Amino acid sequence: MTLDELRIEIDKIDNKLLELYNKRMEYVHQVGKLKNTVGAPIYRPEREQSILNRLKAQNRGKLTNEAIDALFLEMFAVARNLERPEAIAFLGPEASFTHQAAEMKFGAMSTYIPIKSITGVFREVSRGTAKFGVIPIENSSNGIVSETINCLKDYDLKIIAEVFVDVHLTLATRCNSINEIKKIYSRDIAFQQCHNFLDDCGLDEVELIPVDSTAKAAKLAKEEEGSAAICADIAAKMYNLPILFQNIEDRDNNKTRFFIISDFENLPSGNDKTSILVRLPNRPGSLVDFLNDFERCEVNLTKIKSHIIEGESLFFIEFNGHKDDLHIEEIIKRHKDEIKILGSYVKENEDI
Repeated sequence: MTLDELRIEIDKIDNKLLELYNKRMEYVHQVGKLKNTVGAPIYRPEREQSILNRLKAQNRGKLTNEAIDALFLEMFAVARNLERPEAIAFLGPEASFTHQAAEMKFGAMSTYIPIKSITGVFREVSRGTAKFGVIPIENSSNGIVSETINCLKDYDLKIIAEVFVDVHLTLATRCNSINEIKKIYSRDIAFQQCHNFLDDCGLDEVELIPVDSTAKAAKLAKEEEGSAAICADIAAKMYNLPILFQNIEDRDNNKTRFFIISDFENLPSGNDKTSILVRLPNRPGSLVDFLNDFERCEVNLTKIKSHIIEGESLFFIEFNGHKDDLHIEEIIKRHKDEIKILGSYVKENEDI
């Protein structure tokens, strides 16, 4: 085929895709009307995941699994927003890793509300200002986020999904060389994650100024002579700040895990993970006795973290399976006074 002939065929396919997209939206609209009659949520993570799994299994073309995710997750987001626009609160500001995690699940068309604190995200979702909240739960280098655990204890919201984001950091600045840099802005945690780079390049001698977010760091570095930011690539681009070095983090497998929270519970998907908080009696062997019940029921525990809140010891525990699975229901009933179920949701990854 000639170039013009190929373009004609592509145009024909685009026309057909537009027709099919509109047809799909009509069916989605009918589903939405049925959901409204019973008060069911529009966003069903387990349903979206089952669609993606089915499409990937039957894919025989050039599209990668990542490309299928990107195309269809955006289409899901468009459908939700046409049917019932719902706001998403996230730990801000814009161009933060949490914002990136939110867009991975809810697409570019959604309405996003940057919130200054994790507690603020929980508060606004509880009030109904936003239908969903996106907050960090743990980082592979720095561990569990205590504020998130505290809020999961205090608020009656559910975890409905998890998102994993690869954390890559850049050194961005208007300076032409390292020698011109007099101060660097970033978050405390980002300075820790880039310790080796700073030490190797002699930047541990300059003034390191902690700020609320890496996006704010990029904004400040753009405005001040002789300053730089350790920030995400997306933040540097947002503020048109030149990138001097990329991927400066100490660990090349650095990841952050995020939770999506809301006011409803998921149905089982067949590939679920459940998170709980456990308060046990203050007596010898109480934790062992509790964990033995999971072993007897052949439930695979994937995480056990102790957490102190106001002098009281709690355990943040995760395991494979849905809270409504029969063998898990048995454990929950036996320990109903000790467990707070935080949510069952589609398992995106084993762990970080």
